[in-house]
Amino acid sequence: MKVMTRRVLPRHYQIESRWLRAISSFIFFLLLFTGCATAPPASKNNDWVRQQDLLHNLDSWQFRGRVDVRYNNESHTPRIKWIQQNVKYNIRLWGTFNAGNTEIVGRPGFVTMESGSEVLTANSPEELILQQLGYELPVSYLEFWIKGLPAPQSEADLSFNELSQLTVIKQFGWTINYTDPRQYDSYTLPRRIELTRPENDIRLRFFGLNWILGDA
Repeated sequence: MKVMTRRVLPRHYQIESRWLRAISSFIFFLLLFTGCATAPPASKNNDWVRQQDLLHNLDSWQFRGRVDVRYNNESHTPRIKWIQQNVKYNIRLWGTFNAGNTEIVGRPGFVTMESGSEVLTANSPEELILQQLGYELPVSYLEFWIKGLPAPQSEADLSFNELSQLTVIKQFGWTINYTDPRQYDSYTLPRRIELTRPENDIRLRFFGLNWILGDA
């Protein structure tokens, strides 16, 4: 008859073994949880596809709020009212010394800026704003970014949270971060947006945005 013997490990090996099992289990559950909490990519994110379709069809809207601009070691925080009607826009900035009471009215290919008694025209709003106010406001892209959409006809990197809500767009050298989403009927729209571009050391922070959808 063969006698079976059991090898007993020294106590310090037993303790190390228990710790290794505990750490392995912790890592396993951490990875499992992280995998469950990660939103699917845009191409497989059904919630994002539905939201994207809604926002593309939303061509008339307006919002009020403030925009904090940091550029060339200067900071300005004018109030802003933006009215969008299809491809036409009307943007009013007021409440800071450099902006005064500035109104920008435009459509693709033509824009006017009225500040006090001075009226200027240009082919793009970015050109006028940089020349007159001293900072960049990428209006041509903001029409889309402000709603939570990447600008069309260009690649963009998108990030989502565990609720499949858009949190980051990276496009044209800009990084757009979305926080504090609010629900307006079927639409999810941001109350706070931050745009940064390291190349020019510029930051635009829109906050306190209150939206009105459709013609008003």
